[in-house]
Amino acid sequence: MTTGIMDYKAGNIRSVETALRRLGAAPRVSDRPEVLAGCDRLIIPGDGEALAIMSELKSSGLDEVILDFFRRGRPILGICIGCQIVLERSEERAAECLGLIPGTVSRFPRRPGLKVPHMGWNQVVPAPDGGRAAGLAGGRHPIFAGVPDGAACYFVHSYYPAPADERHAAARTEYGLEFASALARDNLIALQFHPEKSGRWGLLMMENFLKCC
Repeated sequence: MTTGIMDYKAGNIRSVETALRRLGAAPRVSDRPEVLAGCDRLIIPGDGEALAIMSELKSSGLDEVILDFFRRGRPILGICIGCQIVLERSEERAAECLGLIPGTVSRFPRRPGLKVPHMGWNQVVPAPDGGRAAGLAGGRHPIFAGVPDGAACYFVHSYYPAPADERHAAARTEYGLEFASALARDNLIALQFHPEKSGRWGLLMMENFLKCC
């Protein structure tokens, strides 16, 4: 099975490719819709600003690739900004996003002692029934198989996902407030943190995506 990595002029794409190659995968990195459409799985990585990224996706036709993957039930993994744009809209410059999961993206509140962006290592706690959003009978989402509760993962973000339905929150993290650090719906799993920069547990999540999703 082939894994496509979407190149949409955002940062952090090569580190995802490197992590997959460590796992023995041979991903296809491309900005061409026709190439990615021929893959079996799709990863949406990257850092960046929601409105600019949505503009790039729409102008290149890459948004239709993501929507088609979702409609056809083919596995999708979103990372960082790739987690945010699967929601309906973002407070970041009032961006209209893909709408694959109902909800919004909100900015962390301005509070004394709370640094924004949220940058560094923090705990990720998988939801005990997070698998239901993926159409499973229950239990944790399979991307977290073998990953302990509270595993430390690496974050860099100023905005956080806020799904309208808590059943789509596959994991949660505390930073001034509790937020959904992973989202899931059917064939889509999206991580607000960077698994490719999160050591052994992040690498295990990526391996789980390749094997199980």
